[in-house]
Amino acid sequence: MTENSEDSFNKINNGGRLEIIYYTDPLCCWSWAFEPQWRRLRYEFGSNINWRYRMGGLISGWKEFNDPFNSISRPAQMGPLWMEASHISGMPIDNTIWIKDYPYSSYPACIAFKCAEIQSPEAAEQYLRLLREAVMLNGLNIAKEEVLLRLANELESKSPFDFNAKIFVRDLQSGAGQKMFLEDLKDLRYHQIGRFPSLIIKNTDTNKAVIIVGYRPYNVLLEAVFAVAPNLAPIEMNEEEYKGFWGNVIEREMKEVTKSRSGLKAKMGK
Repeated sequence: MTENSEDSFNKINNGGRLEIIYYTDPLCCWSWAFEPQWRRLRYEFGSNINWRYRMGGLISGWKEFNDPFNSISRPAQMGPLWMEASHISGMPIDNTIWIKDYPYSSYPACIAFKCAEIQSPEAAEQYLRLLREAVMLNGLNIAKEEVLLRLANELESKSPFDFNAKIFVRDLQSGAGQKMFLEDLKDLRYHQIGRFPSLIIKNTDTNKAVIIVGYRPYNVLLEAVFAVAPNLAPIEMNEEEYKGFWGNVIEREMKEVTKSRSGLKAKMGK
């Protein structure tokens, strides 16, 4: 994220600040499908949002995994679901990994994310994006330690002041990341979260909160935001600043931010 884009966020105005807890998993195709909406929300409401991720542990192992809703109990059955997520959302997804080299669990990637989070929320978010791109776009098995370490080195090369790959390895090997991941799973059970993505959106001034469960279009996110913080207003979208803020933006994400804002303006009475 660039300094100029961060400065533009500081111009955002009034209303209560929002706290968003985002329950997700690096292997969740619907969370990847949700990236355009999530990124747009983060940009438009900027510093009015305090956010943090909770890792869901989607697949502990294939012996235990069973998704009766989608009729999935073995790896090869996951491919059609990924194809559906891609078709509905427009996000590119390589579903062949479930035939070629399927991940035995999502736990290693969740734990690796928590190791990045120990260093900073910004490093964690960048690492999560690398995880998603690695498996969804490039068909890499993110259950493999060699892949997780490769992504850590890539992140260090991009953000050497925000992330240290050696510290990442230390926390991975010491169990520090695993301990944090277990806390996430505990929080998941407490809030009875069973689908990803799920978001708890709370106004920290009034404590009013709503929950969004599953993949949803952007207008549903806006309705949730306005339900808890009706006076909150987004900044005007600037496509070049949006690209500069995120750094890596794919075509489907740009289509999300270039959609007509007429519906939003009508909702806000402008």
